[in-house]
Amino acid sequence: MKKTHLLVSMLVLTIFSACRNNDENDNENLRNEEVHSKTVNVTNHDGRPFSTGSGSVSGKFVSGPGGGVLMQGFYWDVPEGGNWWNTVKGKLAAWSDSGIGAVWLPPASKAQNGAYSMGYDPTDYYDFGNFNQNGSVETRFGSRTELEGLITKAHAENMQVYADIVINHNSGGQSQANPFTGTSTWTDFSAIASGKFPRSYNDFYKNSYGNNDEGAFGGFPDLCHASPYVQDWLWGRDDSVGKYYKNVMKFDGWRFDYVKGFGPWVVNNWNSNVGGFSVGELWDSNVNTLEWWANNANSSVFDFAAYYKMDEAFDNGNLNALNDDMMWKRNPYKAVTFVANHDTDIINNKMPAYAYILTHEGYPTIFYRDYEEWLNKERLNNLIWIHNNKATGTTSILYTDNDEYIARRNGYNGNPGLVVYINNSSSWQERWVETNWSSQQIKDFTGNSTWYPTTQGDKWVKIQSPPNSYSIWSLNQ
Repeated sequence: MKKTHLLVSMLVLTIFSACRNNDENDNENLRNEEVHSKTVNVTNHDGRPFSTGSGSVSGKFVSGPGGGVLMQGFYWDVPEGGNWWNTVKGKLAAWSDSGIGAVWLPPASKAQNGAYSMGYDPTDYYDFGNFNQNGSVETRFGSRTELEGLITKAHAENMQVYADIVINHNSGGQSQANPFTGTSTWTDFSAIASGKFPRSYNDFYKNSYGNNDEGAFGGFPDLCHASPYVQDWLWGRDDSVGKYYKNVMKFDGWRFDYVKGFGPWVVNNWNSNVGGFSVGELWDSNVNTLEWWANNANSSVFDFAAYYKMDEAFDNGNLNALNDDMMWKRNPYKAVTFVANHDTDIINNKMPAYAYILTHEGYPTIFYRDYEEWLNKERLNNLIWIHNNKATGTTSILYTDNDEYIARRNGYNGNPGLVVYINNSSSWQERWVETNWSSQQIKDFTGNSTWYPTTQGDKWVKIQSPPNSYSIWSLNQ
């Protein structure tokens, strides 16, 4: 949801993230730091649904050796009028054909502001635009029938669909006398139209379980996850929110909003009882905090550490910042990388940032407006193809200075990997680098360089990168 860093406005609501809940791998990150050469050996990140194919078949997404890419299928204040589900549905075939394997949708249930809400002020978790409450039948995005049509279409394209889950707070309840506060609070959700998950003051802090949990947001009633009743309705019972979304609505995974507001055990319990991919929006640049949360939540987390380092690198002329620690270096299985989202968009020099996340480990996310409106779609599609087909294996950082960054993906299971060369300077640059390949011709798969060099017997080769751009090299095959 929209928010400021100080959370000073109730109108500002929070959201980010999308990462994956991947199978665990016991390999730890190994780092070997030198003056101009740093190797980060991290386990291969192919944790999403995997197949040995590459590209797409009849417009359907087929995971390549490097996996797939996540699309954030909305932005803040998408057009009102109930057409958004159909808008996204109409783009799914093209997204699938481009190598996008999953789409993250905004909160789908009815919120306090009805047809005007972006969904981050949830009232009735089971009203997907099929009940007349809060001033409308449809949500801002459309009807339940249209949402189900979108999900069905995505599955026909072999794409997954992730729901944005807002369970820190609620909004839109009626006023009731609250014995725990001695005042009236807006915590009466007994008359919600779906009849499912009715709530009262007993289900919000403060109550018999305590005065608060990790954090409230914007003055909204703060849902009490310590309550067995709340737990049962969120993930326990057969028609709980999580199981209903998964088994009835057919969502495949979850993006958890504002996870600073409750303990990671909440997401862990949800995942244990419901299953599916999950990623948490923990807005924190401290990689230790991100790793702690991901491990305790048994979930992926958005890599805010990488996000802020990319801003320093690409906007402030310091590519050495990419040597710093990030979540994808700690555990690529649990890192969802991104360049922008509906909440924050601070990176101006975006194309090299996308070249970075789409050639490195982690689960990369494309922001809707970057893809559909603001950036060069052909160049983004080229990077998505390179990610899905060439970005495999551990990562070795070969060279950095303020203006240049070169890294190698070391390949995996017969896939050759790649070398990415990012150049922030105003002129062409050249470097000798050590590759994965001995005595073989390579090429730049972006087409930015016309060189077709052959590597030496010792695997070294000279490559180049254009000014204020990038090149990505792999075997010419």
